[in-house]
Amino acid sequence: MFWIALWLAQAAVTPQIERGEALFFEAAKGCANCHALKGRGTAAGPDLTVIGRISPAAIAVATRSTMTQYVQTVTLKSKETFPAMPGAKDEKTIQLYDLSKTPAELRKIERTEIESMKGNDRWKHPPAERKYTDEQMADIVAYIRYAVTGSRKSVDPSEVH
Repeated sequence: MFWIALWLAQAAVTPQIERGEALFFEAAKGCANCHALKGRGTAAGPDLTVIGRISPAAIAVATRSTMTQYVQTVTLKSKETFPAMPGAKDEKTIQLYDLSKTPAELRKIERTEIESMKGNDRWKHPPAERKYTDEQMADIVAYIRYAVTGSRKSVDPSEVH
């Protein structure tokens, strides 16, 4: 019985990790609308398994970043324009994650339908727009670190300021 109780205590996540997970997977503007962790979410944005291993301050800087070097502004011949993360492509089609949708919508588009794709100048990383508090950011960072490394170590809001 002692070993079961010990295992349950070690398996339990902290309240901070639970709050961070709730924010990460929030339907309206959560990170999982573009990122996947622990088999959940949408894998449109960059893989977070590397970022989960860096310092809390570095994770916060990346999360709050307004730089969107991977995002392209796509204009179709129909004149529809949308921000997108490019995905797989072949000689006839390209997969684009349409970032104007929440969650990001995967679209497979014929290359002949694309008028242009150029660097993004409007779309911003949602956490930069959302303006998370330091406490919320610490919760999100704690969850990302837990999801990637299994660490249950708390993150102080001063570490992400």
